[in-house]
Amino acid sequence: MYCTPCGVHRPAYRPARRSVRRRRGARRRSRRMRIGILGTGGMAAALGGAWTAAGHDVVIGGRNQGRAEQTAGRIGAAGHGSLVDAAGHGDVILVAVPSAEAPQLVGGLAASLAGRTVIDCTNPVVPTGDGLMLNTGGSTSVARQLAAAAPDGHVVKAFNLCHASIWTLRPPTFEGVPLAVPYCADHAEAATATQTLISSIGCTPAPCGGLARAAYLEATAALAIGLWWAGQQPRTAFPSLAEAPHR
Repeated sequence: MYCTPCGVHRPAYRPARRSVRRRRGARRRSRRMRIGILGTGGMAAALGGAWTAAGHDVVIGGRNQGRAEQTAGRIGAAGHGSLVDAAGHGDVILVAVPSAEAPQLVGGLAASLAGRTVIDCTNPVVPTGDGLMLNTGGSTSVARQLAAAAPDGHVVKAFNLCHASIWTLRPPTFEGVPLAVPYCADHAEAATATQTLISSIGCTPAPCGGLARAAYLEATAALAIGLWWAGQQPRTAFPSLAEAPHR
């Protein structure tokens, strides 16, 4: 391993030129992006692995350097480092830590996140006697909390409606149809970057409005997860209009 000036550890291996040419050919289909991931858990590994496979430059950042190195090695990421290293690495930063920790963590990295696209994939759900509930009360969202904590970052809500295992599919398709990925964003460039990342892993971007609507995505996740836990299939509650009888 060797260290870059910013502290990111990268493998010393250099690919053969033939391999590099193949990768460059793939990049023409989807712009290669630098992605810093905050977190070392399931979503960090699943989305990081999908983006690495799509040819993006991914760095895993964590409080525990051993876990960051392990996660990066498992998915073939470009490197690993601290949370600060990951926050300063990318065009896009993925926040993949527990939702309760996310606002404070992002606030502490606000200077590094300025001007960057910050994707929030968290779900603020807690089990109760009446099923899953949002610990935000539904009046705000974690995404809005992150935007307040890092006001110069461009926060996007996305990738929160599927279990981590779904992102390990290459590509995620169901009944022959690519997975749609809803997202909410206020900033045009951040929305475009998110669309690029969604499309690069074989999914379909589904814009859902501005960040004010992010709470609806979080509430949808609470409802869907609760149905899954109860043994139900959420998609059967939302049939395609194409299946409806024409009037």
